[in-house]
Amino acid sequence: MERPQGIVDFTPDPDLFPFESRWFDSTVGPVHYIDEGEGPVVLLMHGNPDWSFLYRNIIKALGPEVRCIAPDYPGFGLSVHPSGYGYMPAEHANVVLELVEHLDLDDVVIMGQDWGGPISLEVASRVPERIKALVMANTWFWPADDRTMRIFSLIMGSPPVQALIRRRNFFVTTVMKQSLQTKLSSREFAHYTDVLPTPESRKGTAVFPVAIRSARPWLAELEKRVAQTLREKPAALVFGKKDFALGSNPTVTRWRQEFPKASVVEIPDAGHFIQEDNPEACVAAIREMLAVPAQG
Repeated sequence: MERPQGIVDFTPDPDLFPFESRWFDSTVGPVHYIDEGEGPVVLLMHGNPDWSFLYRNIIKALGPEVRCIAPDYPGFGLSVHPSGYGYMPAEHANVVLELVEHLDLDDVVIMGQDWGGPISLEVASRVPERIKALVMANTWFWPADDRTMRIFSLIMGSPPVQALIRRRNFFVTTVMKQSLQTKLSSREFAHYTDVLPTPESRKGTAVFPVAIRSARPWLAELEKRVAQTLREKPAALVFGKKDFALGSNPTVTRWRQEFPKASVVEIPDAGHFIQEDNPEACVAAIREMLAVPAQG
């Protein structure tokens, strides 16, 4: 499928993002994704305010013998910004599930970080027969009861900050930039700023922090379904400890309780965007799950 009309006018630097762009004609419009390599399938799910570019170093490191698929949710990256779309995590999960079924993916190792965690677990819990293993990094999937997350949602969802997100790209230029522990080049960071060039294009980025509170009923249902369908799946958990909410000791403890058989790696000098701060740890966790024998 050729690049559709009406998509954000941004072309990734081929030196930084040397992957072929593909589009899937979803029910809400063209969804951009990367599908690189041949072999066992790894599905890579981004969070906020980023897109599949976040996984570039992981895809490169895994190499051509692993099939890496990384979609952009509607309103993110090079995907459509559909009118009438709510940009809620449940909607994103529905679109990704369409892609999984369109590509007929099986025996999948699925990785999620930030909102990519609950979105990927929603997908996985609805088609557990397609899922081999889980890799979760600096994320959650239950109704947020952490004080830091609640305060973050209240502040970021307030009218003044929502205006900053939409008008000044505040989530990228300030929140993301200050959260990164690694130093990105200006060319690299431009792939996060320039892909959201207008206030209207930043709607999805603005919705996600509000959804920490407004999506509580969905997260409560997801928590139950994960326990019913995914708890016995092999899992690897990776936490950047400089993330004061999703890398905190209570969050790590909660994950250990939910997935008691999971391997756990905690990285002291990495933060929320662990794919940028320490892609090697993510690659190691993915390879660990790829090596797990298929379940009967």
